[in-house]
Amino acid sequence: SIAMATLSSNGHHEWAKEVKAFDETKAGVKGLVDAGVVKLPKLFVHRPETLNHPSPPCNNTVQFELPTIDFTGLKSGSGGARRREIVDEIRKASEEWGFFRIVNHGVPLRVMDAMLDGIRRFHEQPQEAKMHLYSSDSTRNVRFNSNVSLGDFDPACWRDLLTCVFLDDTLDPQVIPLVCRKEVQEYAKCMIELRETMAELLSEALGLGRDYLSRLECMKSEALACLYYPVCPEPELTFGTAKHSDTTFLTLLMQDSIGGLQIVHQDQWIDVPPVRGALIANIGDLMQ
Repeated sequence: SIAMATLSSNGHHEWAKEVKAFDETKAGVKGLVDAGVVKLPKLFVHRPETLNHPSPPCNNTVQFELPTIDFTGLKSGSGGARRREIVDEIRKASEEWGFFRIVNHGVPLRVMDAMLDGIRRFHEQPQEAKMHLYSSDSTRNVRFNSNVSLGDFDPACWRDLLTCVFLDDTLDPQVIPLVCRKEVQEYAKCMIELRETMAELLSEALGLGRDYLSRLECMKSEALACLYYPVCPEPELTFGTAKHSDTTFLTLLMQDSIGGLQIVHQDQWIDVPPVRGALIANIGDLMQ
């Protein structure tokens, strides 16, 4: 018992030292790449049992495809028939999947493209331009970091993150990095408008009054999680994002063209390839 306790203590000390050294650079994963790392630091290596990919389905296995819901005609004056169709599709997808793809949702493509470009510009700035924002303090409404909330011995993921939190739909523009300020503001405005639509549709899908979720104010604040996945020297040893569920009410995810997203459906990992202009809705734990 004494020997085991010593080993555990030493292991924790080494792990904590690695985390501290990484955080003190305030450069994130991109800083490692810029420094020319060619071997994955131990902190980022995941256990083999978590890295094993499921076998590809046999030819006779059902091929699943994420439901796509087209919002075209949602606000047309067609007596509400089209809206009822959309509500029914949302109900079915939410019950059976917990996820669905949304197209023709009203967020302009130029706003989505500009947001992706702006976030890429932020993350690809020189280290010195981002260091002042590096923090794991969740009370800061704008912060840059990597691998939030690592528990003891948890392996890190190969990603960096800019977070912008709009409490009661507001965030002081001056605290948003100038390099992506305009893009973040415009995208957040569109997300808030879409949030109102989603609150109505989800309320109706639950058989409630259209304004039910809005009156609860359960979606009154937003957090933009702007993820960046630098090129990894040994990608077979780590994840960009490990498996998880979103703890919040609703996530609306915009993908870039890289791909890699998977979700679990009927105990299978399903690929979710990017579709330009689409958003992925994820029913969070709180909504569930």
